Order: sequence, then C-alpha cells, then structure tokens
Amino acid sequence: MQDAAATDGGAEPKPASNVAPLRKTVPCPECGRPSHREHYPFCSNRCRDLDLSRWLTGAYAIPVSQDEDNPDDTLQSGARDDE
Repeated sequence: MQDAAATDGGAEPKPASNVAPLRKTVPCPECGRPSHREHYPFCSNRCRDLDLSRWLTGAYAIPVSQDEDNPDDTLQSGARDDE
C-alpha cells in the first residue's frame, strides 16, 4: 500500500490564498441570498433570468405623468423661445 504523498506526486496541500475578493457579497435583488461572482449581483442564473424577463416585458418602465405625454403641446400653444 502506498502513502498519499506518493500517489499524488508528492504535492503538499496548497495554503489558503490571501487575495481579497473583487466585490463584496451583496444580497441578491430577487431572493435575498448572497450573490455569486459568476452571476453578480444575482445568486444564480434563475434570478438573473427573472430580472431580464421583467426588463424585456416592460415591468420596469418609468411611469409618465399626463403633462409629459406630449411634449409638442408646449410648442403648439403659441409660446416661442425666440420672442
């Protein structure tokens, strides 16, 4: 029977890295679980796809007031900037 050092080529376990993460772990905006580097700021592909779906269906649209609906009304009312 061979010992573990002989079977893996004599390599010793690697020490823990002292490299700081690039980004802080933040809560996922969809479910609140910690985010992962591969899906930042989300925790998984599922949460990322849910957010994308909301963007594509218009769920994140900014509401517009009635006054802002037709910006041409101010020009047609007779008020001119050059007078």
